[in-house]
This record gives sequence, structure tokens and C-alpha cells, in this order.
Amino acid sequence: MAQIVQNTSLIIGACGQIGTELTLALRKAKGASKIIASDIREGGEQLMQSGPFEMVDATDYGAIEDTVIHQDVSEIYLMAAMLSATAEKFPEKAWSLNMKSLLNILNLGKEGKIKKIFWPSSIAVFGPNSPKENTPQQAIMDPTTVYGISKLAGERWCSYYHQKYGVDIRSLRYPGLLSWKTAPGGGTTDYAIEMYHRAVSNGRYSCFLDKDSRLPMMYMDDAIQATLQLMKAPVENIKIRSAYNLAAMNFTPEELAASIKNHIPSFKVDYAPDFRQQIADSWPSSMDDQAARKDWGWAPKFDLVRTTKEMLANIS
Repeated sequence: MAQIVQNTSLIIGACGQIGTELTLALRKAKGASKIIASDIREGGEQLMQSGPFEMVDATDYGAIEDTVIHQDVSEIYLMAAMLSATAEKFPEKAWSLNMKSLLNILNLGKEGKIKKIFWPSSIAVFGPNSPKENTPQQAIMDPTTVYGISKLAGERWCSYYHQKYGVDIRSLRYPGLLSWKTAPGGGTTDYAIEMYHRAVSNGRYSCFLDKDSRLPMMYMDDAIQATLQLMKAPVENIKIRSAYNLAAMNFTPEELAASIKNHIPSFKVDYAPDFRQQIADSWPSSMDDQAARKDWGWAPKFDLVRTTKEMLANIS
């Protein structure tokens, strides 16, 4: 009798901003029993009640290996990370978490214990000398943040493990992500989520970025769709093993405020840039994602108009 292969997925960092929505989307697509959520803390009610959960530390190789063996895990989504603004406050802690967790997973792949890995990169890999507009797939990368440095190093490790050991690792350079379902996680682009929430709750917002800070952004549904699409793509279609540029829209805080005012005319915004302004200034204002479109058919569905409508309706 042929052996039945259980195609079980483990999401590490499942309680975070992206991890929560990715877990729920995977459970809907593949069946709840095949998607194991894990984190160092419990998540929201919907996540915890929708399928299996295990307490796992992303930096503990033994704990991850045990889960992989006992649950017949064949693929891992590593979503645990310390994000840009938070990482600047705890640089060594951020480096340790972001690097150790990735190397743990890559080594499981190298040893043949898992078949496929997803690890998110970010626009933070680019820096002040990268082209700002329509930043190409291959460009100068000189990140100025701990988060960006760890993502650039991570991309090189991913490429290395694929070339040297044949590990099937896949990655996307996420832009700023917009979601109404989970709280912001300490990222520089989180001003946009805060702005939507303040618009609904009290009609005022003090923005920590300048009104003209243009950044690449994406509605969370598009980001989740891109992740699932990349992981489903045939192995021969994945030509880039560092990380694919991913794009949907770009806007400034002032343009976002204007979009919100179309629904809430009385909304007021003032601008008080803080240390996060310097981070935003080093990042691209728009991205060229032609490689993702060509290799595995990527195409976004949400623009700013549709995103604002969805965000405000759901927050309300």
C-alpha cells in the first residue's frame, strides 16, 4: 500500500500581524488539521480556536525539530521577527532573533527534515544609495537599520542554502502591509494602520512620518495571496532564491489622509516626524516587481481607493 504523505505546514510566529492572517488563510485552503500555528505566546481567539497550536520558540532548534518530527511537518512559514522600529531599540536582540530563527529552519531543510520553506524579506533591505523609484530586483543594498541588515543577511543565507544544499526556500520583499484584523507590530509603515484606526475612533491623528514620505504599500489580502501563490508555484518557476520584489501601490501620509477624508470629511492630521522618519527616508518609494509577475504570475487586486474602503468599513 502506498504511503500517504501528510502535507502539514508549521507557521512559526503565527500570532503576529502577518502570521495570524496567513494561518487562517492556509487553514481555509488546506484544512485546519494540516496547519499548525506556533508562537511564544497565545494569539487571538479566532486563531486559537480555528486549529492546532503549539508553544514554540523560534530560536530553539530542538523544540522546532520535535514539532516537525511529531507532527509530520513538510513545510515551514517562518514569520517570527523583530520589526524595524522595535529593532532599533534592541539591536542585538533583534539580530539574534531574526538570524538564529532563520538558520534553524534552513538547517532543517539542509538535513531533509522539511521540504519547503517560506521566509519573508522586506523593502528594508534597500538603503539610501538604492534607486528610490521603481527600485529594481537587483540593486545596491545598503540598509541602515538592524532589521534591514538582518533581512539582507537572511536573503544571502537563503540563496546560499539553496545553491549549496538544494533547500527549497522561497521569499518575498514585503512592502508596508495594511490590515484591520491585527494590531501593528512595531514597523515604520504602521503609521498607515494607526491613521485608519484614529480616523474612526477620534477623527484626529498625529503622524510620526512627514506628509510627503512616499512608501510602497499593500493590503494584507494581496500579501497573503502572493505568499500562497509563491508557495504553490512549480519549483522550476522559482528563479530567484534571495527574495522577490513585491508591489501593489505607493502613497504618502498626505495622500492616505485625503483618501480617508473622502469617507470622513472632518478627519484631521498633523505631522510630528520622529526617529522613524530617517528609516522611511532610506527606503524605496516604489518597487519594480516584474520578476514576480513573469515567473509565477503575480498581480495585486487592491489599490488605495479599495483599501481605504475595506479598512474603514471593517474598523467601523
